[in-house]
Amino acid sequence: MAITLDHTIVPAHDKVAAAKFFAKLFGLNYEGEFGPFAPVQVNQTFSMDFDDRWKGFGVHHYAFHVNDQEFDAIFGRIKEQGLKYGSAPWSSEDMQVGDAGGGRVVYFRELSNHMLEIRTVPSLVQINQIKKAAERARAAT
Repeated sequence: MAITLDHTIVPAHDKVAAAKFFAKLFGLNYEGEFGPFAPVQVNQTFSMDFDDRWKGFGVHHYAFHVNDQEFDAIFGRIKEQGLKYGSAPWSSEDMQVGDAGGGRVVYFRELSNHMLEIRTVPSLVQINQIKKAAERARAAT
């Protein structure tokens, strides 16, 4: 059996506002609260469960692999909302789209200041490309 992530709890200042914001940007549906959570179903097996019972929480990073059409749609909504975005986590407001292993990547903040990332090439593919390039460079010296 393949291991999949079922859900994650996302600390929020206002769970409903955060869930609606996330759902709108990602082109998903928010269907209301469920118990103490405001869940947003991302795909058939995964939900982001926003929870505002947390106090003084740290900033989290959530990265999403999307296809080119999804990237274009989400990125369009990011720009429509006037959100600051960037090409890397350390330059999350440079208003540039980054290169990620031959694909595109954008970082931006959501309502509770968590860093969201959309990318068209999975991070493991990019990491493996970097490792192979480093191995070729070592072999050439």
